Amino acid sequence: MKKFNIRKVLDGLTAASSSSASAQSGNKENDAIPESLQSEHFQLCKTVRHGFPHQPSSMAFDPVQKILAIGTQSGALRLFGRAGVECYCQHESEAAVIQLQFLVNEGALVSALTDDSIHLWNLRQKQPAILHTLKFSKERITFCHLPFQSKWLYVGTERGNIYIVNVESFTLSGYVIMWNKAIELSTKTHPGPVVHISDNPMDEGKLLIGYECGIVVLWDLKCKKADCRYNYDEAIHSVAWHHEGKQFICSHSDGTLTTWNVRAPAKPVQTITPHGKQSKDGKKPEPCKPILKVEYKTTRAGDPFMVLSGGLSYDTLGRRSCLTVMHGKSTTVLEMDYPIVDFLTLCETPYPNDFQEPYAVVVLLEKDLVVIDLGQIGYPVFENPYPLSIHESPVTCCEYFADCPAELIPALYSVGCRQKRQGCSKKEWPISGGNWGQGTHSYPEILVTGHADGSVKFWDASALMLQVLYKLKTAKVFERARGKEEKPSTDIVDEDPFAIQTLSWCPESRIFCVAGVSAHVIIYRFSKQEVTTEVIPLLEVRLQCELNDVGSPDGAVEQTPTLPTPGTTSSSPQESEPTPPTSTGSNSSDGPRDNVPCLKVRSTALNQSSGYQVELVVQLLWVSGEPPQPITSLAVNSAYGLVVFGNSNGLAVVDYLQKTLLLHMGTLELYSPTEPYLRQPCSPRKTQPSGAGCETNEGTNTTEERCKSPTSAKMSRKISSPTTEHKTDMAEIVLRQCFHKQSGSVKVARRPGTAPMLDVQRSQSCGSFNTNNVFARSRNSSVTSIDRESREAISSFQLCDSFPRKTDPASAPGPSLWVGTSQGAVLAVSLSMPPDGDQRLQEPVGVSPCGTLVRLKGGVLTMAFLDTSGALIPRPCELWFEPNATNQDRERPKRRPPASSPANSEGQYAVVCSEKQAKVVSLPSQACVHKHNITDASFVLRAEVVQLAGGLCIVCFCANGHIMALSLPSLRPLLDVNYLPLTDMRIARTFCFSNLGQALYMNSSMEIQRITYSQETCDNLQEMLSELFTPVETPEAPNRGFFKGLFGGGAQSLDREDLFGETTAGKASSSLAQHIPGPGGMEGMKGAASGVVGDLARARIALDERGQKLGELEDRTAAMMASADSFSKHAHGIMLKYKDKKWYQL
Repeated sequence: MKKFNIRKVLDGLTAASSSSASAQSGNKENDAIPESLQSEHFQLCKTVRHGFPHQPSSMAFDPVQKILAIGTQSGALRLFGRAGVECYCQHESEAAVIQLQFLVNEGALVSALTDDSIHLWNLRQKQPAILHTLKFSKERITFCHLPFQSKWLYVGTERGNIYIVNVESFTLSGYVIMWNKAIELSTKTHPGPVVHISDNPMDEGKLLIGYECGIVVLWDLKCKKADCRYNYDEAIHSVAWHHEGKQFICSHSDGTLTTWNVRAPAKPVQTITPHGKQSKDGKKPEPCKPILKVEYKTTRAGDPFMVLSGGLSYDTLGRRSCLTVMHGKSTTVLEMDYPIVDFLTLCETPYPNDFQEPYAVVVLLEKDLVVIDLGQIGYPVFENPYPLSIHESPVTCCEYFADCPAELIPALYSVGCRQKRQGCSKKEWPISGGNWGQGTHSYPEILVTGHADGSVKFWDASALMLQVLYKLKTAKVFERARGKEEKPSTDIVDEDPFAIQTLSWCPESRIFCVAGVSAHVIIYRFSKQEVTTEVIPLLEVRLQCELNDVGSPDGAVEQTPTLPTPGTTSSSPQESEPTPPTSTGSNSSDGPRDNVPCLKVRSTALNQSSGYQVELVVQLLWVSGEPPQPITSLAVNSAYGLVVFGNSNGLAVVDYLQKTLLLHMGTLELYSPTEPYLRQPCSPRKTQPSGAGCETNEGTNTTEERCKSPTSAKMSRKISSPTTEHKTDMAEIVLRQCFHKQSGSVKVARRPGTAPMLDVQRSQSCGSFNTNNVFARSRNSSVTSIDRESREAISSFQLCDSFPRKTDPASAPGPSLWVGTSQGAVLAVSLSMPPDGDQRLQEPVGVSPCGTLVRLKGGVLTMAFLDTSGALIPRPCELWFEPNATNQDRERPKRRPPASSPANSEGQYAVVCSEKQAKVVSLPSQACVHKHNITDASFVLRAEVVQLAGGLCIVCFCANGHIMALSLPSLRPLLDVNYLPLTDMRIARTFCFSNLGQALYMNSSMEIQRITYSQETCDNLQEMLSELFTPVETPEAPNRGFFKGLFGGGAQSLDREDLFGETTAGKASSSLAQHIPGPGGMEGMKGAASGVVGDLARARIALDERGQKLGELEDRTAAMMASADSFSKHAHGIMLKYKDKKWYQL
């Protein structure tokens, strides 16, 4: 019987409902387009987390497995092994982790939380899980200690008591050390919480207990009494043993270290203040800051190491946190960039009763992880292989590229390896445990992050790993202010003026473009050769959107005004006023700032190393005291040689090959005057004088023409090129031809002593979008509200070969620019590209707006184009070439056009997704064939058209936390999962999708969370994840020696099972703690089957099966041998019977 699949039935119903609003012709067109994607291809799950743990609180290290664990204040666990081996876990309670303890070489970890619970984690599986939880109800946990190769965990509490937990069953022992029995009976005050627990390295039966008040107790576990008590006036922060068990060292709150003999509790043997100033009269040194932690490690062939944090003098205000290393007579103070959270000394042996032989110190800082090499002079740091520098400067934007060109990652790595930190240790990274995953996820992936300091980092994100490839510093292009007094008054941001706002990248050509918060755009080319740029090419764009007064809408005849002659005066009072020059900016205190950029481009030569090198800098200018608006959208196309960017004032198109400005217009100027979407001003507004940045020609225009001049834009260029003037004249001719239609006007003004100025002005009526009440926003009567509402920002771009006009379907698609706005409009601009070669560098590019294609609810987020077979039309691009090669060596590749097919020449489908809905429009007919309302109660934050499992779909992330997927072109809902509510704007700013089912976002200021929405990736995730636990033999215990074994001088062992077991100690009170079985019990054991332990189990089973088969073969062989022996004996008997008989006697 055929199995009934309800999911396929639902897919059919949703497909029918989503297509109900489509045109009948569109349905017929789309019936022939097969769609391979189904709901079975989608599943959402987290994969890995990269970056530095947010708000770390504790740390632990397994010296045999070489695994490092870090706990955070939000209850997260991060485990690190060799480069590329990392894992993320989360406690459900999200309470802070106060301490971590490894079961050394056992594949398990104990965590203690501030909610008074301890957990046992199973690390023998790729996704660790909790096996047991013990929740204390009457005591607050302050300290835990798990001796090496022991299953009994000591738990100290705030009341001063110590409980003992069996980590195998996670049950409490009846053996309890009460605080009133540990201290002297004469003591009248409570000793405070337990701050330290450790056993004597040479005698496991002696437990050292440190109380916060300064009392240290050596407890005899067998006799259940205190052997010795050590008193000091200052509070204790930590205790460290000498490996021989005869001495221990305490760190105190006054910056002192006290050394005690175990057999001399009266007073310390030595008291030192490492950073205290010694007084001349021999008195006690001045008190210092508390020494938070001290570790004492011995070496077999030299002086011991004493490592401590804190203890600096109080007169060192403003000094950063320091780690002090005392070795012999030398004291080295290592200054850290951030406060120290914890540190651990890595040693050669895990046994505490042997010479430790320290070789490194792991220092956990608030925002970094530093590993110091103790084996080299000067204590250099190891080069960190983990991607922990994401937050080096706050991330402001990011883009995710999957299935990149194969040669791109090696090219970035080759130029980035020269940027590596100098002076690092030459030794290998000491945290080297675990193994990499073995999945088939092998396509190249690159993550690009923009940062607040103007830097851009390229990361290799392939195979669920993350490694920095190359770092680009965009701030080098500008002059830096040395102090606050030199800070320019034109800055529009108080901090981080070089911060990256958005970026655009063409991986095939390696053309890279960034936009900053100071309204600047920088275009870069990739080169493997170093170059020195004497003068940085610069374009200054004057872009302003301003609504003029509304006149009488009487005239219906459009008139084209005559072009004004430079130097002529008009009879209009507004034109008689002086116009600000464009070549020199004014920034005096007497008048408003005008024609000045926010940042100053450096005037000196710029040495550019191999990698990304500046091609062109574009800056928006101040206009009449108003700063330039932030850039909201950016796009680059290497096949066209164009960069386009826009903001709330309008857009600009730049030819970075000729370094000229092709177009700069207000958004409303892109509309056709006859379109019904044009907005009318809500109330009259006075026109600013011409000095405010709008050149008008009202003396020669009719009343209607005065009404149809909402925006104005200007540009001043500073290009040190002998052909600049010739190129400008050619651009003016083309622009005049392009904009002469639809009552457009082009004004070319040239003033003596100034650079050529191009002013493009489109005359059209102003209107208000009130066609749909769903996305119509409320307005108030203030002028500020009217001005804000009148600005329609640019939200997205797409440069491609398409049909920008309703033309004959037989015509071929041509170069075009598609513009999406914040009001939901999609506008088309036709581009006329010169032929490739020298003509492309000399002839201008033609630009012609074509009006509106479609309108959606909410701002437009993304656009893409499909051919009539439903395949994605790739963007045209140019393959990379070496820009600094000589003319003989240069082989400039030709433009790589999109995959041409008969389906593409017959027509296309434009896919548009906005904050509220998605539409599929047939081209060139511009008929909407499919429409789907994505959300009504929320809005989409990020949307992309991606390829997955051989098909296409739109994936969306909404503000209500839902992640959705729609098929193409029918817009069938394929996925809708409530994944993550928008609790932080950082998530909205950094969430990005990529091809092949990958996505990521910044879940904190330091960490990147990667997820997948692909069923195939989820199925293979276990194989792709790295393994933390690997079978390793535990090192042999130190040799006691003949005389120590003979006279009993070696380490004394303790039968803890006999002492703490239920038979001797009894059961603990059930009201003290509650045992909670973890979800990782049987499931964890089953999950371990996919790891190394599972491989060993399978190998063991295979060996058993082989042995069983060999046993069966041996039995069969023995049976055959017995049969052969019986046959031999029988034959021999017959032979003896007939031996002496004649033949005739037979």
